[in-house]
Amino acid sequence: MTKPQVALVIGVLAISIFPVLVKLNLAPGTISAFYRMAFSAALIIPYALITKRFKLPKTKYLLMAGLCGIIFGADIIVWNIAIIESTATQATLLSNLSPVWVGLGMFLFLASRPKVNFWIGTAIALFGMVVLIGFDFFISLSFDRAFLFAILSGMLYANYMLISKSALDEVDVISYMCIMLFSASIFTGIVSYIMNEPFTGFSNAGWLVLVVQAVVCQLLAWLVLSYATQNMRATRVSISLLGQAFGSAILAWIFLNEQITFQMIVGGIILLIGIGTTFIEKSLIPLRSRKQ
Repeated sequence: MTKPQVALVIGVLAISIFPVLVKLNLAPGTISAFYRMAFSAALIIPYALITKRFKLPKTKYLLMAGLCGIIFGADIIVWNIAIIESTATQATLLSNLSPVWVGLGMFLFLASRPKVNFWIGTAIALFGMVVLIGFDFFISLSFDRAFLFAILSGMLYANYMLISKSALDEVDVISYMCIMLFSASIFTGIVSYIMNEPFTGFSNAGWLVLVVQAVVCQLLAWLVLSYATQNMRATRVSISLLGQAFGSAILAWIFLNEQITFQMIVGGIILLIGIGTTFIEKSLIPLRSRKQ
């Protein structure tokens, strides 16, 4: 595996624990998003300044990185609310439709179009996710605010992927993360204040969860995922993040004693096959013979 691919695997594993932590419901969704961003920013910005790793990009890319922070902060807020108001399963499934939105966005607005194997892999991976979660689950889907927020989360994340890919083509990962997290912290802090969310008063377990979200699910995960995004196609990164559904199921089994069935194992294998399909480099042989 290449370094970007290894980084992608680490990132997927790191964010897989996030729905499990949010499901504990030890802090409101909006304030949880704020501390996830603020604690991460408080760690990486001093490091970047002390080590002189921070480089101020050109205005265009500075604004793009800042916009990414606002979009990502909004994504985490609505996803947290969707998880708390419904189930981690429903929120994770619907928000993970983001590869579809990424593919459509690239097809409609960018010169770099998704390849055939992306669409094939996406279809296989989404089917694997359906099998993993269970067909009966879809019968009981509630088309309420949580449903809409989960869909919105996927759309916001798709936009984040597309914009961040352009920004990371010109900005190094550390500088990008500093700008993005600072912007996200300000945005989520303002939203939390407007919504009159409590900034204090959490239990020790609640503060521990907030720190783990920041260090593992945000700082570690998105440092390596930003590196992967910088060196890989955005479509590949987005489809690979579907693997967090499988990772979340395993972690829920370990920490929350949620059952893993044979059907979930089969669905996880199909999902991983779909992800792997998007990494196939060889082009399909065309129906008409090639000129020799």
